[in-house]
Amino acid sequence: MAEPVAASTTSGPARWLVVIIPYLWMVLFFVAPFLIIVKISLSDTAIAMPPYVPLLDGLSAIGDFFRQLDFENYTFLTEDPLYFNAYVSSLRIAAISTLLLLLIGYPMALAMARASVTIRPTLVMLVILPFWTSFLIRVYAWIGILKPEGLLTALLHSLGLMDEGNQVQIFRTEIAVFIGIVYSYLPFMVLPLYSALEKMDGTLLEAASDLGCPPWKAFWKITFPLSIPGVIAGAMICFIPITGEFVIPDLLGGAQTLMIGKTLWTEFFGNRDWPLASAVAVLLLLLLVVPIAIFQNQQQKA
Repeated sequence: MAEPVAASTTSGPARWLVVIIPYLWMVLFFVAPFLIIVKISLSDTAIAMPPYVPLLDGLSAIGDFFRQLDFENYTFLTEDPLYFNAYVSSLRIAAISTLLLLLIGYPMALAMARASVTIRPTLVMLVILPFWTSFLIRVYAWIGILKPEGLLTALLHSLGLMDEGNQVQIFRTEIAVFIGIVYSYLPFMVLPLYSALEKMDGTLLEAASDLGCPPWKAFWKITFPLSIPGVIAGAMICFIPITGEFVIPDLLGGAQTLMIGKTLWTEFFGNRDWPLASAVAVLLLLLLVVPIAIFQNQQQKA
């Protein structure tokens, strides 16, 4: 009888290389930039380039360098209600948008998962089709639709649902922001939900039906609990970037639409206060650590 062939194992150096590369990527593209932002947030504004002090000139001056760092910017953030209101408004808009995405995306994902196997790839392609067009162009398209003299007003006039002298007053409101966010982030909600629902065993629903369980009860007892990993994944993938969204609130929202992304841009490029803007960015990142940790924990359990 032939002896079993021993499974090949990765050599020591190659194995360490596989482990080191992801950590090296994280250090170069996350840890190092984050530490730079933290350092800038502890600096003071200056009329120079770069517009902050102190700068590390050499190892001999490292003691003076650290002594000049302070927490004045973080103290200012706690004193000015603008930033607190911006954080709260961003979380509110992100939470409402995520809920709307879930309410719209779940039926779409469920219909895709229960469709014929032959047409599922086509349905998935239709979901990701908007990604073939620039994100910025798609947002600008909504400006042409929602502005008072835009396509939506013209459509309502042509259908006789609105008098000729009236116009739709949605542009530059929070409603326009919600429309833009839901449209832009819908694929990020649908795809994780579809992935979770598509893997569900259909015989469970057949067994529930044979035992006399009505469809609505089978959904809440079987379908929805089994899709919770997809719900959490989709919610986190949408909620986290929406919180720091800048383009959609800036183009579709009005001056009353307060989000931390717009505040951050104003501090960086309008006021040129890089230290304060960096402090805002650091707090925003820390604010999102909790949902990111929840998402990673859920992914490990899935």
